[in-house]
Amino acid sequence: MAAFLGIPGSSNWEQLHLLNGGWSHDQKYTFRSKNRKYLLRLSDVSIYERRKKEFEILNAFRDLEVTITKPVSFGLCEDGQSCYTIMTWVDGRDAAKILPTLTSDERYRLGCEAGRILKKIHAVPALEGRPSWSVFFNRKIDRKLDAYKKCGIDVDGADQILAFIQEHRKLLDDRPQSLQHGDYHCGNMVITHKKEIGVIDFDRMDYGDPWEEFNRITWCAGVSPAFAAGRINGYFENEIPNTFFPLMALYIAVNMISSIPWAVDYGEQQINVMKREINRTMVSYDNFQTVVPNWYQL
Repeated sequence: MAAFLGIPGSSNWEQLHLLNGGWSHDQKYTFRSKNRKYLLRLSDVSIYERRKKEFEILNAFRDLEVTITKPVSFGLCEDGQSCYTIMTWVDGRDAAKILPTLTSDERYRLGCEAGRILKKIHAVPALEGRPSWSVFFNRKIDRKLDAYKKCGIDVDGADQILAFIQEHRKLLDDRPQSLQHGDYHCGNMVITHKKEIGVIDFDRMDYGDPWEEFNRITWCAGVSPAFAAGRINGYFENEIPNTFFPLMALYIAVNMISSIPWAVDYGEQQINVMKREINRTMVSYDNFQTVVPNWYQL
């Protein structure tokens, strides 16, 4: 094929296919080159520096012995109007769809594997010079609570959620920071033909408290409680710190309340999805009368 958008080496690509779906504004393609499959992401040049920084950070994953997408190349294309990122492709089937078809033991094993992979991601330290986590995240909480109050949509249990957040902010003091995947849940994982977990979609990669990455574990619990429990146990090798569950509950509470103003831009259907998720999470936390969700098992 002819060179694609001026990307070096693209004249040797085969089977270029546009991918649909996802929340990103980027365009994503798959292609094959030298009998290997790759992921191509095209972004507007206005976020060039952001994508360049992400690519540089992802280089830390090159030598990790885990099944995750890894960086290949980055640059400008389309006469400088876009930038491209090429990553390795992780072959597998959507974990959120496959997990329900597996045995409870298989789900738990894969959850433990997902926890161990996350721990390796968190071994990459945060950049120096970042503000303290307490200062940074308390400001973030203030913005999210303000957005909820202004969005005009009430959810059942909001008073309990807001009270829990305010009562537990002190847990943010003295928290470490590391690299974060940014959207770590089974919707961004695949199960390979070897029945191993593969992690994809690092679009929301950031730095912060490593335990904040459990704020989306409720989506895993909705698919498979055994998988969600395995994520925690695998991450901590079955030795859960006393401070973990209260802090995870805080991050989940903040994520829940902020999901409503986020969903407004996507319409009533997405708002209802988030309301159902909040209701389900409130049940698992007994309206935040407990910090250990009812789906957790050692």
